[in-house]
Amino acid sequence: MSTSTVSVSANPNSPAVLALGATSTRRRISDKKTSNFEIVSSQSPAAGLVQLITTFTLGSSLFNFNYNSKGALFSSNAISQLQARIGEIDAMLKETNKMVQTQLDVVDNNIHNQLAAAKRDLINKIEQNGDFFENRFNKLEATSHALQLSLSQLKSSNLLTNEDLHKFSEELKTSRNSNSQGNDGPVSLDEIGAVARSIVEKAIQKHAADGLARVDYALASGGAMVVKHSEPLFPTAGNWLNFKRVNVVAQKMLQPSFGEPGHCFPLKGSNGFVEIKLRRDIIPDAVTLEHVAKSVAYDRSSAPKDCQIFGWFQGLDADQSSQAEKKFLLAEFAYDLEKSNAQTFNVESSNSGIVNMIRLEFSSNHGGPHTCIYRLRVHGHEPDLVAVSSLQA
Repeated sequence: MSTSTVSVSANPNSPAVLALGATSTRRRISDKKTSNFEIVSSQSPAAGLVQLITTFTLGSSLFNFNYNSKGALFSSNAISQLQARIGEIDAMLKETNKMVQTQLDVVDNNIHNQLAAAKRDLINKIEQNGDFFENRFNKLEATSHALQLSLSQLKSSNLLTNEDLHKFSEELKTSRNSNSQGNDGPVSLDEIGAVARSIVEKAIQKHAADGLARVDYALASGGAMVVKHSEPLFPTAGNWLNFKRVNVVAQKMLQPSFGEPGHCFPLKGSNGFVEIKLRRDIIPDAVTLEHVAKSVAYDRSSAPKDCQIFGWFQGLDADQSSQAEKKFLLAEFAYDLEKSNAQTFNVESSNSGIVNMIRLEFSSNHGGPHTCIYRLRVHGHEPDLVAVSSLQA
């Protein structure tokens, strides 16, 4: 086909003219390395949309292009103008794409900044809540520790044991029988209150009588006595043969002192011992060592410090030489001047057995030249007769 001119008598918008124009256009722009479709597909979605619209507009212009009113043919000048127009549109597309990309970068930066700010706020809130929850946890931990301590104190005080419940039940039955009500029918609150009041009154009377509300089997007025001791501070006057006998003052340590300073049994030095025969055979569960109270004492350095309690059972015809083999350690403790003047120490249950003899040994005191024992009490319960008979046999 000639590149000069071709006569076409038909309408410029006829299919033949359009086909000829499209063929010429393809020949002239076939050397372009990148098609408009590739340009569109390589851009961002917004820029691609603009390019598609522009390409569609350009195509419409090509199909509706009037070369002249007489159906003039495509010339090389017209093709050049068309290519220039395409270049302008391509430049416009690139500029538009650049503008869109700039806007996208701005939006992306805004989103990034907002996410960073939200992240910082979230971290700050987490840290603030973390401090709050940590404080709450510490308070709960302190409360739990206090509750555990209170529970331990309640357990150690034995406020309501099975034995206490049994005694309360027996007291309630006795009270109902004495009132001719019998054991039938529901128990009223008034009955429970009356029995509880009676038990409390008895406990108060018992506590007022001896201060601890526990039976003392080493009480001198109950039949207990000191049978042996280390060298006393004041030997019995007028009898030089009494160095192996019991000092007359020794019984003071088995009597209530009522907090009176000097009402004690003094022994020479910072170490010594005292042996006591109990009022009867018992199974010991605790001992109480008492010294003068700090509020009325002249000097408390004579109080014993490191102590041991031994016990054994001594029969009527016991051999003194074999007693040492029968002794067993009941308790080992240190008397603390900063605590109550009457301090109770529990006996090791594994070592507890039937005893009627007790030996107090002290290896130190609180710095004094002599040691004063104000009172020693021994607590426990009485065994059954069968167990005692087997020991005496």
